[in-house]
Amino acid sequence: MSASAAGTIDPIELRIATIDQLFQSLDPFPFREKDLDAAAEDYIVGWARELPRDGPLRIVVHLPHAEAQLPRAAEIGGAFSRFFAYRADRQSRDLAELFRVGRIALAVGVAILVACLLLARLSANYVAPGPLASLVQESFLILGWVANWRPLEIFLYDWWPIVRRRRLYRRLADAKVELAGY
Repeated sequence: MSASAAGTIDPIELRIATIDQLFQSLDPFPFREKDLDAAAEDYIVGWARELPRDGPLRIVVHLPHAEAQLPRAAEIGGAFSRFFAYRADRQSRDLAELFRVGRIALAVGVAILVACLLLARLSANYVAPGPLASLVQESFLILGWVANWRPLEIFLYDWWPIVRRRRLYRRLADAKVELAGY
């Protein structure tokens, strides 16, 4: 899929035999509350990742004319929107949890770093100068910095994919959904 000659983005297209193929059959809630089938979600999200990140998305669901005429067919767009909005909200909650874990890890890491710096200084008073003293001091310094590895990883890198997924799910929640009979 790519941008077409007219400058609009080609749609994400699905071809189904029945509306039920789109939704998980084990979901006990009514149609409009159902989760998308995992395969349908993977397909839609996979194609959406391939499209340019800045434009609106469009999803075209091809289904038999008889299925397209059912009253619940008109609810497909709303069901997609609610499902992907829920996924975006879930990503926001995952991001908040990651930052909460990061703050705790940072507090622990800084405390360990301070303790290791103090222990490195104190070890100079108790270990005779020489290679062993250098080894002990450097070991404390390394331990202190390694204790900060995880919080630095969280705050520098781990949040990017979550924000990208959240942005993608928000775009999918806003996508225009069209039905096309065959």
